[in-house]
Amino acid sequence: MARLIEELRKLPGIGTKSAQRLAFHILRSNPEDAEALASAVREVKARLQLCSICNNITDVDPCLYCASPTRNQRLVCVVEEPTNIATVEKTRGYNGVYHVLHGTLSPLHGVGPEHLRTSTLLDRVTRGDIDEVILATSPTVEGEATAHYLADMLRSGGARISRIATGVPAGSDIEYADEVTMTRALEGRREM
Repeated sequence: MARLIEELRKLPGIGTKSAQRLAFHILRSNPEDAEALASAVREVKARLQLCSICNNITDVDPCLYCASPTRNQRLVCVVEEPTNIATVEKTRGYNGVYHVLHGTLSPLHGVGPEHLRTSTLLDRVTRGDIDEVILATSPTVEGEATAHYLADMLRSGGARISRIATGVPAGSDIEYADEVTMTRALEGRREM
């Protein structure tokens, strides 16, 4: 039981108490449910891999985005995590491909440039395969630092480097916007 709790604690957002609750839930569950959970974990590790081009999680290499003949292969949206792709895809307004970093720069947490998956992106830009790189990292301190680092790294490759806009969210009241958000909204204004 202690080993199971310790392994569950390794999951993000799971502390000791949550790990204990999960372990006792697994203990109380019927053997079929416990085996189904263990089988699902084994199967995801055996069948899924990272795309050799963009680092997205996939069961085929290259992934469906990188292999698609209908997507603009010369337009790359850089995101922090594979889950960010779904957010961009929901807009139905983006038809390029992706590059997944699997994190952001965070010196406080020991994450430096060597921990980000940037080599294939740099190779693609340097070869001239990319016209534009859209940096779609979060507007956090870590996301901004990562975007600046990538812009500096990619600038000499000849591709256009752009950053997603930030500012006041749609449907909100500017009365509740903080100074940084309002400043970014004013800086990112566009002509109508």
